[in-house]
Amino acid sequence: MTDLDAGRFLPIYILMGDEPYYIDKISDYIAENALPPEERDFNQTIVYGADTTAMKICDQAHQFPMMAKYQVIIVKEAQAIKSLDPLERYLRKPVASTILVWCYKNGTIDKRKKVVSLAQTVGVVFESKKLRDYQLPSFVSSYLHDHKATIDQKAAQMISDHVGADLNRLTSELDKLLIGLPEGNRQVTPEVVEREIGVSKDFNTFELRDAIIQKNVFKANQIIKYFDSNPRSGSIYKSLPMIFNFFQNLMIVHYSRPNKTENDVARALGLKTPWGAKSYITGMRNYSPAKTKYIISAIRSIDAKSKGIDNPDTEAGDLMKELIFFILH
Repeated sequence: MTDLDAGRFLPIYILMGDEPYYIDKISDYIAENALPPEERDFNQTIVYGADTTAMKICDQAHQFPMMAKYQVIIVKEAQAIKSLDPLERYLRKPVASTILVWCYKNGTIDKRKKVVSLAQTVGVVFESKKLRDYQLPSFVSSYLHDHKATIDQKAAQMISDHVGADLNRLTSELDKLLIGLPEGNRQVTPEVVEREIGVSKDFNTFELRDAIIQKNVFKANQIIKYFDSNPRSGSIYKSLPMIFNFFQNLMIVHYSRPNKTENDVARALGLKTPWGAKSYITGMRNYSPAKTKYIISAIRSIDAKSKGIDNPDTEAGDLMKELIFFILH
């Protein structure tokens, strides 16, 4: 994006992967910025893979722009194109005045194919990967920061848990949130998230994690009961990764250096600030290394059961209650 913003365009962009958000973001930027508006009618073409062939696209790519520096060809849904042999031949000697954008969604082109290595030589091959659950709060914070707003950790986690890893839907929710912020206060708090998105600030996976860390049995069971009645607020599938991540890190902290300050914990886990280390200091007081090991084993077992392994009929909610009971007792 830095190169594109500086006007450094290359002959080919193969954009592929399971996350359509970044593919759309890059291709849309090229469509809106490679050519001035008055040149697009004659020099910018958008085609769909189901309606064309690689041969037709490459024939057009060999043409020269009409009274412009570039012609832009954007191929959407390129995964529908069967044979890439014509593209491979084209990339051996691409036309410098053509910007060809190949949008291949819901998968990747086999990287062993010659077309990929040729594209890397003369242009860009970008793989757009799905973000993991633990990466979503950082994405939320970064997106809001780019739009001149800030958000605290709890609010970012609430949004991530509620919306999930569909980045197009997630950014849509964030855009609606931004519209509701007053000009004089661009801070997103849990109260704002509860009001604008409809997520409870008291009953969510972030609060469940905190209740587990503090061994607050009453609060943890309150949240689990709330999840049973409000599945969109939280479920075993949203909660397990966060709980596992905490105890995995806690095990690392247990076996790091013996005198553990918040700064020591932050260094051991690679945290940017010591603020996030406080929960692990509390966790070490409440969970011994042996108990932590047994909890990780229990999470693994419950995760397998939630996917139907060695579990004929136990509901996900009951599995979650079983896990929380084991952790807290």
